[in-house]
Amino acid sequence: MFLELTEHDDALLRGEGTRAEQLAMRIVTKIAEVMGARRLLDVTGAHIDGCLYHGRAGLDFAERLVAGGGRVAIPTTLNVTSLDALHPDLYRGDQETARLATRLKACYEAMGCRPTWTCAPYQLPERPRFGEHIAWAESNAIVFANSVLGARTHRYGDFMDIAAAITGRAPAAGLHLTENRRGAVLFVLKEVPNELLGSDVLFPVLGHLIGRRSGDQVPVIEGLSAGASEDQLKALGAAAASSGSVALFHAIGITPEAPTRHEAFQDTEPDEVVLVTPALLRAARDELTTAGGVSLDAVCLGTPHASLDEIEHLVALLADRRVHPGIEFFMSTSRAVLQCAQERGWVEVLEAAGVQPVADTCTYLIPTLGPRRGVVMTNSGKWAFYAPSNLGVGVIFGSTEECVASAIAGEVRRDDRLWLGS
Repeated sequence: MFLELTEHDDALLRGEGTRAEQLAMRIVTKIAEVMGARRLLDVTGAHIDGCLYHGRAGLDFAERLVAGGGRVAIPTTLNVTSLDALHPDLYRGDQETARLATRLKACYEAMGCRPTWTCAPYQLPERPRFGEHIAWAESNAIVFANSVLGARTHRYGDFMDIAAAITGRAPAAGLHLTENRRGAVLFVLKEVPNELLGSDVLFPVLGHLIGRRSGDQVPVIEGLSAGASEDQLKALGAAAASSGSVALFHAIGITPEAPTRHEAFQDTEPDEVVLVTPALLRAARDELTTAGGVSLDAVCLGTPHASLDEIEHLVALLADRRVHPGIEFFMSTSRAVLQCAQERGWVEVLEAAGVQPVADTCTYLIPTLGPRRGVVMTNSGKWAFYAPSNLGVGVIFGSTEECVASAIAGEVRRDDRLWLGS
């Protein structure tokens, strides 16, 4: 298929700009051809996932861009990195990896990216508006931008993200196009108790179920409470993007492109209908737990990065209580949110209770947990999905309340009544 380029696109491709711009445009146009795009479109912002150190190839690529005069052409934020610069003592990995990760961070800062170091750029004051085209990487950020904000980004990954940021261009294909944002699979919540519908813990479990059943299709959810919060939708999308490849979901009556079922499906019928029963939800919840018994070594919250509201809720749950001395308790967030929490005095309260804040990174990605890390409890569907293979730990999934109660008791405490409807 022929790809139509503007004069500026063509000039960059011919090498009339910097070497980095030529390389970036080569990447953008090749991806566009693979996606079947007829043209490129302007993007107004980017979020980079390639700043997280996974190996030498990513560093070599970034250093090549810097050497070639690479500079971002649009506002660009940075995803989590491999190090917590605010709490460097938390890093328990090898120093050579730390050194290379630091070099990678410096490359992206040298190209003009904002050192936000968060997987939740949508929690920053400047976030994309409805209908705005962006080039975001990081799966949970992509699904939140598309679904909750109604901005438009495809599911971009390493190298393509910075290429779009340098050129300001992306393929006019995928989820940038209205026709590709049509819902495909309808998930109808049936006979789910009202107490569970209103609970935070429902959303990561539902997201896990939806990701498993949807793959890379666009799911539509019917039956959620109209008052679902951004944090709840964040948890749903993050889990769905982990267990599946969901980059956009519609929640009828909640998300901006789905005021009605007809609009979510663009006046067509669903390709498939899934009835979400309490039994199906319990099975999905159980999939997120890989360890048995009551033994517990650590608790990890804040995946994706905790919002200010979530930190306030954690402070209230602790209520002058302390984490058991045998339990490590980590709460990950962005440095921007952490600063706001410090200004409110909440960080001091958390630390006094035995909670260790983590910034710039996430505990399922890097060696933060201590030597006693056999069983970890989390409220995050994403953390529960990735940590067993990334860290070799057993996972207990539970609500935030159950995580706090377990951390204080020094052993797993869960209450099944919410899931049984009694």
